[in-house]
Amino acid sequence: MAYLLIVDDDEDFSDAVATVCRGEGHEVAVASDAAAAQASLAARLPDAVILDVMFPENPSGGFELARAIRKKWGEIPVLMLTAVNQQFPLGFSNKDIDPTWLPVSDFVEKPVDFEILKAKVNDLLARAQQGG
Repeated sequence: MAYLLIVDDDEDFSDAVATVCRGEGHEVAVASDAAAAQASLAARLPDAVILDVMFPENPSGGFELARAIRKKWGEIPVLMLTAVNQQFPLGFSNKDIDPTWLPVSDFVEKPVDFEILKAKVNDLLARAQQGG
């Protein structure tokens, strides 16, 4: 199937997402911060990235990493996981996706419904294969 990179500082959550993705037949790498994610991307480009928004060292680290991914590695599909809507009244959704400010492909709210996560990952991968 596909090679996925999961970027989240919560090890238990990352392990759960990795287990779900492996159960779908995907190969998975996990990074716990932006530096590890960039090293992983430099070593091998994934077919898609599952990326958390907030990191302890940088509450907007996921946004910054999404922009760095797009700038340096191009159109890799990025599925952003966010609990930011629960912690702040920002209301992030698909309407906020922007090629410059927020270059992600889709969002999934935390706590994650793993059936929704699987469907969104499969959709991103299918769209990427079709060139869009």
